[in-house]
Amino acid sequence: MAGRLLEEDPELAYEHTLAASRRGGRVAVVREAVGIAAYHAGKYADALRELRTHRRISGSDYNLPLIADSLRGLGRPEKAIELAQSEECANLETAVKVEMQIVAAGSYGDLGKLDKALAELESLEQLDFNRAFSFSPRLFTAYADLLSAAGRAEDAKRWNAQVEVAENALGIERETESFIMDLAPEMDEEEETPRAKDLIDPAEAETEDAAQADSVEADAEADADADDAEAEQTGIDEEDDLNEVVESDTDAIEADAEEDSSK
Repeated sequence: MAGRLLEEDPELAYEHTLAASRRGGRVAVVREAVGIAAYHAGKYADALRELRTHRRISGSDYNLPLIADSLRGLGRPEKAIELAQSEECANLETAVKVEMQIVAAGSYGDLGKLDKALAELESLEQLDFNRAFSFSPRLFTAYADLLSAAGRAEDAKRWNAQVEVAENALGIERETESFIMDLAPEMDEEEETPRAKDLIDPAEAETEDAAQADSVEADAEADADADDAEAEQTGIDEEDDLNEVVESDTDAIEADAEEDSSK
């Protein structure tokens, strides 16, 4: 369900992955799904946490580009570049390494270093105008965006046009891509996907909210009473301690006086 909703309603997709996580939080693919959905919903801190957890559980480096791009989303492009240049990324498979260099190029672009950004992509032998790989549409799009930012409008237009050519050659429609295969196409007949909160009767919801408010107020009063009792007890304890100190000092003074008299 998260995969089906990822493009059209990433927030709801994220809710579905959270529900899955509550039932299988130690399953690697579940944490991966949460991370990917969080990334698409723009929740980059959550995405970073979940994708790192997935990597620890599974040992897979497949999502390192998403981890790096989440760092970009958090305003840390330098960290994304550092990760892209780390030993961890040295032996990535080709497709993943290309995705990582796309992220690194974007990070250089964020820093205003367009020459380095363009060089990052131009170093790839897969940046071939006349060949299409599975990742070529994204690679061509990223390159065209950087060309446009660098003021090379004609070159950008040329590469943007090649994106559609590559998609047609690969039989790809980007809007239908998802990380989970849809095995229930008959469910597409539904006009809307209800949320859990939409299935609750408004009257019941209002009653529940009122009860919750009463409960919160009662808890607050109980906490206040407990604080007062604690303060009162503290005052009593402090007074008892003071009395003990005074009595002890009085006894000591009397003892000294008796000793002086005997002398």
